[in-house]
Amino acid sequence: MEDEVDRLVTSWQRERPDLDVAPMQVLSRVTRLARHLDRARRQAFADQDLESWEFDVLSALRRSGPPYQLSPGRLLHETLVTSGTMTNRVDRMAARGLVERLPDPADRRGVQVRLTAKGRESVDAALVSLLARERVLLRSLKPADERRLADLLRTLVGPFDTPP
Repeated sequence: MEDEVDRLVTSWQRERPDLDVAPMQVLSRVTRLARHLDRARRQAFADQDLESWEFDVLSALRRSGPPYQLSPGRLLHETLVTSGTMTNRVDRMAARGLVERLPDPADRRGVQVRLTAKGRESVDAALVSLLARERVLLRSLKPADERRLADLLRTLVGPFDTPP
């Protein structure tokens, strides 16, 4: 079964036989898959009237477990954005009723960001929709192949990730 990447690689091999274009066999496919995943994510979140960044913040809070709250600093770490960006995001989400700010009982100057019931419903529904769409993207893989691909991608991405 030939795909667009095979055609692209064949063309480059013809035009530049002096180059090893083997990395394109993997990374061009990863790029194409990422585009499909991005579309699926945007649609899953749009179904719940969420932006991708809102899902990121809401899911960090949801994954934290009851009472579904984190400090802004922890949210920064979880979502990899700047302090100013996070302040803006929390402001916007609080205005929509997805999160609320509470005083930090351990630090009078600090705050905690807590998921509201509306935020929890939104993130839970978006996650269900996202997983259904991701299953469609992976439907051509057998479960064992899916696990093997996950292991290979973990090996590939590992050096770029920093430990928490």
